[in-house]
Amino acid sequence: MFRKTIISIASALLISSIASAQNSVPRSLLPGKIIDELIGEASGEKAMNHIIEMGAYIHDRPAEEYSGTFFESSYVMGKLKEYGLEGVVLNKYPGGSTWDGISGSLWEVSPGRSKIADYGDLPAMLAPGSTNTDVTAELVWVGEGLQSDIDRIQVEGKIVVTSGSLAGVFMRASAKGAVGIVSYESPRPLQVPMAIPISGFSTRRNDTGSKRFGFYLPPREGEILRRRLTSGEKITVHALVQAENPEYDLEVPSCIIKGKNPGAPEIILSAHLFEGYVKMGANDNISGSAAILEIARMLNTMIGRGTLERPERTIRFIWVPEFSGTAPWVLENKELMKKTLCNINLDMVGLWLSKSQSFLCMHRTTYGNPHYINDVMENYYNFVGLGNRAGLAVSGREGFVRRIVAPTGSDDPFYYSIDDHYGASDHEVFNDWGVQVPGIMMITWPDLYYHTSQDLADKCDPTQLKRVCFIGAAAAYTIASADDNMAMKIAAEISGNASERIGKQAERAVYELEKAVSEDFEITYKRARGYIEAAALNEKATLASSAEIVTDVTKFDPFIRKMNSAIEATAKASIDAFNGWAETRAKQLGIKGILFSSSDTETRAAKLIPVPTALITEKGYRGYMDYIGKLDPKVREQYPVKGRTFDSQELGRLCNGRNSALDIKKMIDTQLRQGETDLQDIINYIYLLREAGLVSIKP
Repeated sequence: MFRKTIISIASALLISSIASAQNSVPRSLLPGKIIDELIGEASGEKAMNHIIEMGAYIHDRPAEEYSGTFFESSYVMGKLKEYGLEGVVLNKYPGGSTWDGISGSLWEVSPGRSKIADYGDLPAMLAPGSTNTDVTAELVWVGEGLQSDIDRIQVEGKIVVTSGSLAGVFMRASAKGAVGIVSYESPRPLQVPMAIPISGFSTRRNDTGSKRFGFYLPPREGEILRRRLTSGEKITVHALVQAENPEYDLEVPSCIIKGKNPGAPEIILSAHLFEGYVKMGANDNISGSAAILEIARMLNTMIGRGTLERPERTIRFIWVPEFSGTAPWVLENKELMKKTLCNINLDMVGLWLSKSQSFLCMHRTTYGNPHYINDVMENYYNFVGLGNRAGLAVSGREGFVRRIVAPTGSDDPFYYSIDDHYGASDHEVFNDWGVQVPGIMMITWPDLYYHTSQDLADKCDPTQLKRVCFIGAAAAYTIASADDNMAMKIAAEISGNASERIGKQAERAVYELEKAVSEDFEITYKRARGYIEAAALNEKATLASSAEIVTDVTKFDPFIRKMNSAIEATAKASIDAFNGWAETRAKQLGIKGILFSSSDTETRAAKLIPVPTALITEKGYRGYMDYIGKLDPKVREQYPVKGRTFDSQELGRLCNGRNSALDIKKMIDTQLRQGETDLQDIINYIYLLREAGLVSIKP
């Protein structure tokens, strides 16, 4: 039996390799004529110029911007009007106050006189959150700034110098009387030795009562200072800092490419133009903002020229302050959210990939937000990836099959990855349970210069930007212009990709069961089998989502049923193969059979089907938290949730009236990198949602 299982797995791998070889020619959802026009119109140079204009270097933001309009907003608004986009609006929302440096310098006054750091030279040298200061004090070396380091050194009245975290070390040192700090911490000192982190003291609270200041040095300069101090040299410095906390508004420029049908649902492209007002990163995220600005230009130009037909649906573009501006904009546009199909979010997309050993990643939606946008994006990633590499499978050809290269950019292959969901950007606002707009993220990762003073325009690549603009424009236009025929093509794409994704979960299941021992074999078997079952549920839900762009359901439904049957057949075959392996593994462990019965809890969970109520989206983004927060403590005691090993928002999203509590557990477990949720916790949390009025229980 073991030999047969190995042969089956080997056969599957052979078939997979043949399929991969046959898939080496780039193919796209849109017809070749449109693809050619999109590739030709996409300009990496124009996108690069936007990055240079908005983020060529880190500079001190003029005070008048806080009371007027920020430079980046003005720039985007000006370009949108220049390009003739429609619906150009600058929305403003209350932002509160923020730290703003005015000046800051650190001079050695003894034994010599030399400048160590200056805000005017490089604003990143002055730690955000520093307060007004005029201090002359001695420097003292405290190593990494651990508590043990601080305790053995006299730091009172001195400025500590450290290679550790500026905020953390100062918290410990100031408790012992230190008056300031100099740090040369670096997340990647060997790879980027001149980079300074863009971070500092917490500026979330306007803490005017706490005196503090800090300066950053590049690792090279910090090492020179360390050697002087550890050799016994006494160094006295003069620190002078001026800062303020001005009031400001959150600004969200936006525009549209109007569809032929104004009542049709929309597609939204987003990028954060601001990440606070001190940090100004060329890749993070002026690059994403530049890319969607170029996408807006190229689509609008092509439609105006007549080389591209106006799409049925509107495409909307928004430039936001990360999270802080996306949330109020989404809340203000609750009705628009109800008719928005999906969100394509661009965050850090311009990096020269090979120089940072990076990939352009596409992070999918979660199982709680299944949507065809994932497969549309993957189609164009694969198109660019297969077209921009040399491959023997493509007739032994050495050059790129479908070259997408900017005139002044790299001639690198396209390094890319299709990854599981990852949050921490503006698509999470759209994915929120209270908003329910499926959102994906395009991002380059890793980024050696991430959140440092070296995140400058010279780290970006016009070729990478051209490819990003093509992918984003092609995906948005595919959905915006989709007719019933395109819906069928997308459905077929989903069905084909589903086979591979279910197969990957089957591989994962085999791997985990191989590590099982007799004591945990049943638990591991159920969890691992659940990966395949959960993947199948997600693929069927993804397939069903394509129906939202269909007009003639009588023709579409039979087609979908066939695609659905194909997914079910793949899942059944995968489970059968997995069971074959499980029987072999059980015999190896001396276990007789794998006929495990359902526990009482599993039986109850399989019958417990939560149905969402209107309260979830009534208040928009995060509004459902109000109802959860008002739960009586006695209700929480009645339905205790012990460890909270799951994402409660994802659990909520999975409450769709079709998934049972047992399904939800499997789908959450499948998305976890490791570990397992407690089924009773899942059940109890569903009952808490019921008590909050957010779900009902299906009879």
